[in-house]
Amino acid sequence: MLPFSIQLQDGTPVSDQILGAVRKALLTGQMRAGDAFPSVRTLSQELRISPTTAHKVVLQLKDAGWLNARPGIGMVVTVPEQPNLTERLAQITPECRALLKEAAELNLTLEQVIKHLKSL
Repeated sequence: MLPFSIQLQDGTPVSDQILGAVRKALLTGQMRAGDAFPSVRTLSQELRISPTTAHKVVLQLKDAGWLNARPGIGMVVTVPEQPNLTERLAQITPECRALLKEAAELNLTLEQVIKHLKSL
């Protein structure tokens, strides 16, 4: 079982979707520093993706500082204490874009949407 949840969708690269799901799990505390991260093989098998794609995801997470290789253990989560604002905002960008698109279709202004969000 994977330590993050994901439902792969058409239209977005699989690696981007997995990266987003992992980042969300890290930012929300679903995964914590020191937790073991699944191997490339496990990711590949559980998500039914190619090992190349799984390897790409692990490398990108490692390069971003979210994972660290530990000899004899494998990959371990290394979450920064406080993720920066850019990373946190990036996590909600797809939903914001969808909201703005739907608001435009309903002829709502940005100001109206912001006012509504503040009232929630």
